[in-house]
Amino acid sequence: MGPLAHIVMFSWVPVVLGIFALLPPRKAVVTSFLTAWLFLPMVEYDLPGLPNYTKMSATCAGVLLGAAVFDFNRLMSFRLRWFDLPVAMWCLSALFSSLSNGLGLYDGVTAVVARVVTWGLPYLIGRLYFGNLSGLRELARGIVIGGLVYVPFCLFEVRMSPQLHRLVYGFHQHVFAQTVRFGGWRPTVFMQHGLMVGMWMTAASLVGLWLWSTGYVKRLWGIPMLWVVAAVWGTAVLCKSAGALALLAAGVASLFAVKHLRTVAPLLCLVALPPLYMASRASGAWSGDGLVEVAGALFGEERAISLQCRKDNEDLLMEKAMQRPLFGWGGWGRNRVYDERGEDITITDGLWIIGLGMNGIVGLAALTLMLLAPVWMLLMKLSARQWALPAAAAVASLSVLLTLYMIDNLFNGMVNPIFTLVAGGLTGLNGAYRAAGRG
Repeated sequence: MGPLAHIVMFSWVPVVLGIFALLPPRKAVVTSFLTAWLFLPMVEYDLPGLPNYTKMSATCAGVLLGAAVFDFNRLMSFRLRWFDLPVAMWCLSALFSSLSNGLGLYDGVTAVVARVVTWGLPYLIGRLYFGNLSGLRELARGIVIGGLVYVPFCLFEVRMSPQLHRLVYGFHQHVFAQTVRFGGWRPTVFMQHGLMVGMWMTAASLVGLWLWSTGYVKRLWGIPMLWVVAAVWGTAVLCKSAGALALLAAGVASLFAVKHLRTVAPLLCLVALPPLYMASRASGAWSGDGLVEVAGALFGEERAISLQCRKDNEDLLMEKAMQRPLFGWGGWGRNRVYDERGEDITITDGLWIIGLGMNGIVGLAALTLMLLAPVWMLLMKLSARQWALPAAAAVASLSVLLTLYMIDNLFNGMVNPIFTLVAGGLTGLNGAYRAAGRG
């Protein structure tokens, strides 16, 4: 690891304070989150008695401190509401899992603090700053800008191989062999994995297309929106993430179906997919073989083999998880499967199977509600005609994006705090609608 990685990480919090000093609070939050998540190195520092200092904690803690210093009144205005219970339960489920497994109170509290940093803080910030139409519009534009900013870096690595993290920070952040896809390179830039980059460019492509196609945004940074959309879409394809591209196609198709068929049924089907998948797989009602066959037909044998490997590991991990179904096995790899020699024989890919194994049905249900309940509630409040209006373009595209992220979590475990910001913002918008209805 090069010295620049240490310098950047430990100077980041003062940088965030500078951003808050120069920009309005909401714009400072968007700028800080995007800059940190797109460009900070993938490093981890062990701090005794505190959560490890990582890219995630630097991103979230820096913004929280900036808000406390420069926007204290807004921070203190937060009130826990009933619709915040899923994120609270998702964080607290780590404590219940530790206690039920005899791992002790200290272990449970430590696990809760780590989860609050990873999930609770970005959700809180999303509720405070993006819980209304204007906030969600700014967040949507920020995601598109973040995708546009990543275009030249992705194109460099598509041509030269994933080298930027090594060139800037002195090391590769993941196994280099996994960057080879479809006879070329899959960019990782400054993120954990090429899959995360693929999902990020999918997010920018989906949101950008909908903002442009509805006529809500015509230019971005003075650039015609059509050119922006073309750039991020082309780069998303070159990221060579078959799963992310399939999700992008499904999301775009659903949005246009709502607009032209004037029914929210396609979005309801998308929202229903993750719970149906998890319930059918965990109960043993569905083997998942058909999905492997479809993947082979659409994307080739290599992707089918990869999905088959994930499914086989899911089967082993589900059997282990169902031995402690309510609160799971807790941490320390206890949710994984070991052979008679004590060697780990499983790979945990999907966030859902990780959540089920570590925190049981209680934790998995909380995670699912945190990500999908705000979308479901908006679908119950808004008509198909309203979903297609230019004024609702940010809400519609971000709702679909959050749903696609939950679907992606069935197969991958790439935690991105920007998507948690979206969850907090959409939840806050639901609260605003309820307050307006009472008024």
